[in-house]
Amino acid sequence: MLDGIDLSKINLNEMMGQVQEMAAKAKEDGKNQVFTSKVGGGMIELSINGNSEVTDLQIDDSLLEDKDSLQILLISAMNDVIKQSDDAKKSMAMNMMGGMNPFAK
Repeated sequence: MLDGIDLSKINLNEMMGQVQEMAAKAKEDGKNQVFTSKVGGGMIELSINGNSEVTDLQIDDSLLEDKDSLQILLISAMNDVIKQSDDAKKSMAMNMMGGMNPFAK
């Protein structure tokens, strides 16, 4: 017993099943989420879904003649949109774990 909690009543198989179900649901839900970053005053617009798959990329024609600026803006957009996706995944994980209490009676 741990601080008044009877560990023998915790069903690890049930808990693992819940975790697997939540992970599958999160992956499916990720397909429906879209994260977008606009950089360079909107000259680059990059979108990814919650599974970090690129779904759209728009590049202003004026950048096609300026390779250095294009590279800098693409890197910035990629880093921004990946951070958005990662933050959403972390938030979802925290919410899922908060709803799973193996010690509930």
